[in-house]
Amino acid sequence: MPLTNRRILIVEDEYMLAQDLQLELEDAGAIVIGPEASVRSALSHIRQEERIDAVILDVNLGGQFAFPVADLLHARQIPFIFASGYEDDVVKSRYPGVVNCAKPFVSRQLLLSLENVLH
Repeated sequence: MPLTNRRILIVEDEYMLAQDLQLELEDAGAIVIGPEASVRSALSHIRQEERIDAVILDVNLGGQFAFPVADLLHARQIPFIFASGYEDDVVKSRYPGVVNCAKPFVSRQLLLSLENVLH
């Protein structure tokens, strides 16, 4: 399985959605780190974590855009996908190569997108 033993950070402020994502990822064999629910906590976690293979990143965290998190991930060459209720153009204009899985998303679609950024 492509996600087996991959360390995936979830950055999502909706508790139930973060828990559902965690269960889906663990069922796919991933090691889930986080979840983090704010820009500040996500930035801190990313700076402290020794290894992150990929990140699922919500665009809006408690009313704050998560672009500082995306910028840090990009700078550290950590692959990520957005999981967002925002239109694609909000994300595509700033991060043209990053996949945006629109909420509500299909879990299989999100897992496939994650597998793709890991290859």
